[in-house]
Amino acid sequence: MRSIIISALLFFLGLGLSFSPAYAYWIWTPKTNKWVNPKNTIKPTPTEQFEFAKGLYDAKNYEDAKREFKKLLKAYPKSKEAAESQYYLGRIEEEKGNLYEAYQAYQRVIDKYPFSERIQEIIEREYKIGDAFMSGEKRKAFGMVLPVDNPAIEIFTKVVENSTYGPLAPKAQYKLGLVLKSLMRYYEAEDAFNKVISNYPDSEWAAAAQFQIALCRSAVSRGPDYDQGASEEAKQRFEEFVKAHPDAVLSQQAEQNINQLNEKEAEANFNTAIFYEKQRAYGSARIYYNDIISNYPQSPWAKKAAERMQLIGKKK
Repeated sequence: MRSIIISALLFFLGLGLSFSPAYAYWIWTPKTNKWVNPKNTIKPTPTEQFEFAKGLYDAKNYEDAKREFKKLLKAYPKSKEAAESQYYLGRIEEEKGNLYEAYQAYQRVIDKYPFSERIQEIIEREYKIGDAFMSGEKRKAFGMVLPVDNPAIEIFTKVVENSTYGPLAPKAQYKLGLVLKSLMRYYEAEDAFNKVISNYPDSEWAAAAQFQIALCRSAVSRGPDYDQGASEEAKQRFEEFVKAHPDAVLSQQAEQNINQLNEKEAEANFNTAIFYEKQRAYGSARIYYNDIISNYPQSPWAKKAAERMQLIGKKK
């Protein structure tokens, strides 16, 4: 009998030792007469909960800090610490390199806690994240490609909305146009650049926006179907830019673009003349050849037009 009792004690002792790690996460609370997991408990005040979560953040224990900040938001959503907790959720994602998730977390501060003292800092952080995506940062979230062309479009748009007349708004609006232009969404880009000019006419970005609008018009004119109207408008915009900013560095590029557009127009007129010539409509062909010679004398197409004029002679 004695040996049986000893064996039983050893058996239950062994069970206790084997189960002790599992029960280490649970604590008996006399107040509720329940076992509770400390991971799910909340500190008695938002200040204590925030300090606990912030301590984990400072120690770079980001996953645990993230859990504790979220617990504070759930338990004390209207406390002053809630806005700070949401801000630090953004900081955690930024520290981990999850830039799009960081932007989303920061934007929730603006949306839910508009009186937070962090608003201006958050706008600056959002702008930098938009800049990172514009510069080619991988567009991933939770290991999956984001369902957007470029997150910078969404982020720069929000920066402007968050602070329409703030210091970063003109620059963000201008960069929004650049992102759209890089995606060949020229009409949307033009709209974005026009907003720079109309909303921030005195900003340093207004002149550059004028130049970019001309580039968008020029790009449209160079499309698969040559658009003469777009080409003429682009040339006009470049000429207006050079006239308004004769000493600007961009004016040199504007003049180069004017020359390219002139050459494109001359080529289009030459092809039209060739078409009429093949149709034996020599009078119409001469009109286009003469236009090239008169209006685009520096273009290589002027020499070709003169040669064609000699070939058709006085044909009717």
